[in-house]
Amino acid sequence: MSAESTSEPESTPEAGTPGPRGPRSGRRKALLVTAWSAAGVLALGGTGLGYMYVNLNDNIKSVDIDQALGTDRPLDVDNGSQDILVLGSDTRSGGNKKLGGGADDGSARSDTAMIVHVYEGHKKAAVVSIPRDTLVPRPECTDSEGVTHDASSFAMFNSAYTTGGAACAVKTVESMTGIRMDHYVEVDFSGFRKLIDDLGGVEVTTTKDIEDKESHLDLEAGTHRLTGKQALGLVRTRHGVGDGSDLGRIQLQQAFIKALAEQVEQIGLLSSPKKLYDLADTATETVTTDSDLASVKELASFANGLKGIGSSRMNMVTMPVRYDPADGNRVLMEKDKAEAVWNALKDDRPIPGSATKDTATGDAKGVVTS
Repeated sequence: MSAESTSEPESTPEAGTPGPRGPRSGRRKALLVTAWSAAGVLALGGTGLGYMYVNLNDNIKSVDIDQALGTDRPLDVDNGSQDILVLGSDTRSGGNKKLGGGADDGSARSDTAMIVHVYEGHKKAAVVSIPRDTLVPRPECTDSEGVTHDASSFAMFNSAYTTGGAACAVKTVESMTGIRMDHYVEVDFSGFRKLIDDLGGVEVTTTKDIEDKESHLDLEAGTHRLTGKQALGLVRTRHGVGDGSDLGRIQLQQAFIKALAEQVEQIGLLSSPKKLYDLADTATETVTTDSDLASVKELASFANGLKGIGSSRMNMVTMPVRYDPADGNRVLMEKDKAEAVWNALKDDRPIPGSATKDTATGDAKGVVTS
């Protein structure tokens, strides 16, 4: 249990799209993405990458969030903490089509979104998952072609990324929370799979059988070292376990993050320079970042500040929501409870357990352990 909250460590009340009220297509599943997966492996190498930095720099894709959003943003509070928006992109282009399923319609969605708050001192963190189907006010956004899209008072959260890309997703999160995002990190399907394979897989224990044809996952109860393909299936699965909802899927994702963080903590890479380079190569090819992190030096420095945050020091919650009475496939933010979460992060305080109590929950608690 993390020291910063009274809420339970792995399965504080979860929220998302309630499957029993009308399961939706499994083709647009959530993709796990966390700063520890990409940035963390870079930190393990420290300055040992040396001259290879030049080659790795060319891998990194970036978005200039500051230029896109200008000055109309929350106050940049310098209290030693950091807030990072971490997105999983479900684009169906290129190698992602086979992994993600569905049609390549030229668009992408932020099927997984997490606000990672790193507390002052960088010894602990809070991770707040934002359910993809939450109906939220979306501000006016300008896309990469320069087209301005009107604000919407009631839009699905993941539509922000589809509408205006990373900058619109950041703008929507900042509008919702009143918290300025210091950084932005994004990973896609194929990059996530390759990163897990390069790590040598991730070991988890499942307490129930999980079978989901849509996410191509078939696991008997027991301990498994998941390949990249299996790991992707696990964090995307919805129909294979629990109540078949996005709620449970978030619980599975958060459990997997803890297992991944533990493995990155324990892995010994310095004895294998080739493995170190392969991991760094994959990590830099995998991520899209804000422009402030768009070099190996900056990304490794950022990651170095995260590597002391083990799974026991990560408090994982879901943004407080309730089911939309007008549509069982949507959820609405519980404003008062959510405000308690955002205020805690603004003040660099622990998230109070009361903020996530009696909110919409999933049914996959304890199905995956590390």
